[in-house]
Amino acid sequence: MASRDQVKASHILIKHQGSRRKASWKDPEGKIIMTTTREAAVEQLKSIREDIVSGKANFEEVATRVSDCSSAKRGGDLGPFGRGQMQKPFEEATYALKVGEISDIVDTDSGAHIIKRTA
Repeated sequence: MASRDQVKASHILIKHQGSRRKASWKDPEGKIIMTTTREAAVEQLKSIREDIVSGKANFEEVATRVSDCSSAKRGGDLGPFGRGQMQKPFEEATYALKVGEISDIVDTDSGAHIIKRTA
């Protein structure tokens, strides 16, 4: 469980041409990532977020299928973390959320994310 100064979050990451590492567990050679624009990644995440917020989809299930992060194997769960452990935009967005809330699109060097604060 997260201590008082930590948060816990899950996320869905879509990598794109601008991502610092153009490979992932589901695209080891980066063929899809290298052809995905940031705009396409954002549009995909907006659609996913809409489906989750409306109840049409489950965050963890979608993360397992779609996320480019290895945390997909855990439904996107990153576990607890404190300040300074994640890229700044990701950290700031997570700390700004209330437990159970889902962020808008968050851009980092890794790609585009939606984040769900879980603790």
